[in-house]
Amino acid sequence: MTDSAEIPQNLVSLKVERAGHVAEVTLLGPSKGNAMGPDFWRELPLVFGALDADPEVRAIVLTGSGPHFSYGLDLPAMLPGWAEYLAGDAQAGPRTKFLAEIRRLQDAVSSVAATRKPVIAAIAGWCIGGGVDVIASADIRLASADAKFSVREVKVAIVADLGSLQRLAGIVGEGHLRELALTGRDIDAARAEKIGLVNDVYADQDAMLAAARELAAEIAANPPLVVQGVKDVLSVSTDQRVEAGLRYVAAWNSAFLPSKDLAEAVQAFMERRAPRFRGE
Repeated sequence: MTDSAEIPQNLVSLKVERAGHVAEVTLLGPSKGNAMGPDFWRELPLVFGALDADPEVRAIVLTGSGPHFSYGLDLPAMLPGWAEYLAGDAQAGPRTKFLAEIRRLQDAVSSVAATRKPVIAAIAGWCIGGGVDVIASADIRLASADAKFSVREVKVAIVADLGSLQRLAGIVGEGHLRELALTGRDIDAARAEKIGLVNDVYADQDAMLAAARELAAEIAANPPLVVQGVKDVLSVSTDQRVEAGLRYVAAWNSAFLPSKDLAEAVQAFMERRAPRFRGE
């Protein structure tokens, strides 16, 4: 594999390789478990924008380095930059800035869905929070048997706002989505396959990656403009609903996310203890 010439140089959180007409994007972290910090949110739309514009790329595999796909949002890396927004006495100015920040992160995730090239998410190990947002933006999801998934934002006093609540209903159905989002519980690969979150489960990470690459090559062998047309037609019925939902949750969180429960969730996370929520 060789790097695509159109990909931004000096990437920190992502690695891009090419094999024929298939691009492979790998999450690198640099935080533990490929947690999504400032570098990830800056680089993801740049990479997928470049791949979308590259006529030689016909399909994309998206995976994580090491044993896990992603632990999700890197809270220790992101929270310091949000201090102004999350203060309990924040007025219209900081909350308007926070709305723009949420929209920026949403747009980064949506860049995966917006690329005209089919995206296959190849998931091993943990896929939590923001990781689920990202794989929900892919066209097809494959998992290894050790994969675990969690829409965990409710556990840290956050309404998931980067796309999982908008996109997963069309993937797993409304009932399963509500269960996942309201409980924040973890599910294994077998349950994920049963509810349709992933198409297939493979014995291990190597077998799963091999299958993802084979599937991407099969798609890439088809007429590229027709493949793009199929994706476009399939997306037209959901794009407007997803966009409306993203705008609504961004406004909701910019207004209501700052709370004593959120502060308690952060403090409990740092102290490695169970939070005590009071609805404040």
